[in-house]
Amino acid sequence: MTAPARPRSLTELFIAFTVLALQGFGGVLPVVQREIVERRGWMTQEEFIEEWAVAQTLPGPNVCNLSLVIGNRFFGLAGALTALLGLLLVPSLVVLGAASVYAHYADHPRVAGALRGMAAVAAGMIAATGIKMAATLKRHPLPLTITLPLAVLGVFGLVVLRVPMLAALVVLGGIGCVLTWRKLKP
Repeated sequence: MTAPARPRSLTELFIAFTVLALQGFGGVLPVVQREIVERRGWMTQEEFIEEWAVAQTLPGPNVCNLSLVIGNRFFGLAGALTALLGLLLVPSLVVLGAASVYAHYADHPRVAGALRGMAAVAAGMIAATGIKMAATLKRHPLPLTITLPLAVLGVFGLVVLRVPMLAALVVLGGIGCVLTWRKLKP
């Protein structure tokens, strides 16, 4: 068996996170998943979903948390900081430059239209990633008849009822964890 792929150096890790950050306007998760799992093979889909779940429970931006987790996985603290720096440094400079250009052209109707179009593309990319990640539910111990209603309840609670995300995570995530534990218990 060959060893799983991994970044060869901190420089490769930095460049990978810089490249994926520059590709992800309005949402980097789909790009991270494609780059780390499908293109580079640094993680399996299951490993990615596990790390993504951890990143979502930590305070702060989810993708920043994910970069810290992935960087730490390969190079410890230095890798975590390098991945985060790659994710933030060049995109921050681009945003500063774009903000100064936007300040000059903000009143132009084509600029507003372009931003609306970019938002729609970002939403589509996030939805596509969710569909790709949903394929792993086939291997989950709980049947879809249980996991799907939990997901629908979560979306309904967050979007319609405006339940705080922490409350939804604790209640529905707790139910999912207990049901999975009971299913896996010998």
